Amino acid sequence: MFPQNGTPSAWGPGQAKVPSRLLSLGGDVARRSGQFGFTLIELMVVVAIIGLLAAIAIPNFLRFQARSKQSEAKVNLRALFTAERSRYQDGQDTYLNNIRIIGFNPERGNRYAYVLDLATTWEDRTGVLAVSNMTDGNVGVDKFKFPTVATTQPAAVEGVMVFAGAGLAPPTPAGVSAPCPGCNFLAYATANLDTDPGIDTWVISSDDAVMTPACGDLSDTAVPAGIPFNTYNDVNCP
Repeated sequence: MFPQNGTPSAWGPGQAKVPSRLLSLGGDVARRSGQFGFTLIELMVVVAIIGLLAAIAIPNFLRFQARSKQSEAKVNLRALFTAERSRYQDGQDTYLNNIRIIGFNPERGNRYAYVLDLATTWEDRTGVLAVSNMTDGNVGVDKFKFPTVATTQPAAVEGVMVFAGAGLAPPTPAGVSAPCPGCNFLAYATANLDTDPGIDTWVISSDDAVMTPACGDLSDTAVPAGIPFNTYNDVNCP
C-alpha cells in the first residue's frame, strides 16, 4: 500500500511496516553512493589553480637557476684580477694579455668564455683534452661539457663605460692599455644561460669606472676596480 506521496509505508500484508522517513533516507543514501570522483567544474578549478602556481613558480625557478650559474663568472673574473694585480704589485709594474704568464686557468666545465684580449689566441675546450697555446689570452666555453652551445666564443654586450681612475683607460671590449706602468686592463666573461639569444656578460677592470649596462640593473653604476659588473643580465633580459 502506497500513500499519496509515492513512498511505500509497508511491504505488504503480514510484514512489518517501515516508517516512510527511514525509507526516504535509504533512497538518498543509495543515490549518493552512486556518485564517484569530482564534477567537471571542480576539476577545472583544480587545473586552473595548478596552472596559476606553475606560471608563478617555474619562471622564478629558472631565474634562480640562472643566477646560480652566474656565480662562476664572478669567481673566475676575481681570480683573473688577482693574478693580474699580483703580477703588477710584485715589481713587474705591468698588466699582460697572456693568461699563461699570469697563471689564469679556470677549471674545466666552464659555462662562460673568458676574454683578456681578442687579438690573442684561445684555449680550445671542445674535446676531452684542452688545446692550449703559450700565446693564449682567452678561454672558450667548455663544449665537451656543454655540447649544445651555439658558440664557444660568445660576443660581449657591454653597454657604456666611462673609466675614471688613474692611468690610461683600457681598450674595449677587452685588453691592456699601453704603455705600462700607468696601464690598465679590461676582461670579460660571456655565456648564454638560457634559450633566448641574449648573452650574459660580466666585466672586470683594474680601473675604476662608471658603467651603464646594456640591459640590467641601472640603480648602481659605480664600479670600483676588481669588482665584477654585469653589463647584460641574461636572467632578466631577452
